[in-house]
Amino acid sequence: MNLPTDDYAEYEFVEPRIADRFRGFLPVVIDVETGGFNHQTDALLEVAAVLIEMSPMGELRAGATHRFHVQPFHGSRMDPASLAVNGIDPHHPLRPAIPEKEALTQLFREIRKEVRDRECTRAVLVGHNSSFDLNFLNAAIARTDIKRNPFHPFSSFDTATLAGVALGQTVLSRAIVAAGLTWDPNAAHSAIYDAERTAALFCIICNKFRSLYEEAVERAPTLAQREAPPPSDEAV
Repeated sequence: MNLPTDDYAEYEFVEPRIADRFRGFLPVVIDVETGGFNHQTDALLEVAAVLIEMSPMGELRAGATHRFHVQPFHGSRMDPASLAVNGIDPHHPLRPAIPEKEALTQLFREIRKEVRDRECTRAVLVGHNSSFDLNFLNAAIARTDIKRNPFHPFSSFDTATLAGVALGQTVLSRAIVAAGLTWDPNAAHSAIYDAERTAALFCIICNKFRSLYEEAVERAPTLAQREAPPPSDEAV
């Protein structure tokens, strides 16, 4: 007697990997709070990072958050108008700030570990108006002579652009509300709050675009191959 067979029994479920989603790049949301708009002269005062991970069903979600208060570098400029917006008192005796190099070294150690654990080749910065965050990050890296930078030096994912395309909004607070999330204006302009809200926005948009990505992989599978690893002197 022939028993009916399950047509799907021969297929083994393969858990999706974030390393495959972005050609080997690991998205890391970065938000910086600064003493102004000039990345060469103005102080980096706070930096927060949210690691992006993938669920067993292939959905992007926010992972661990890391935050550092940063001491202004020697000779840096701090515009009172910028400090009034972010509410930072750089010289408050209870502010747990550490030097730039120490903050970035600790942060990059966590990111490099995640890159290795997820079998990615390097991190890519995600930010709202990401060029601002990337410029300040790169300027701090140059000042402190950090060699093991896990981030791509010039590529980034900008959620202002993504939100403009997907939601018709480019301002972070408006995009968050349009995406169905909550926005607390009293918590805004804190690096950790803005980074976590940006991470939520990035994941929502990417998950909505998932079908487009999967169609693209089917259409041109060779284009979905991972980026080559960085040179050895920039190894993660």
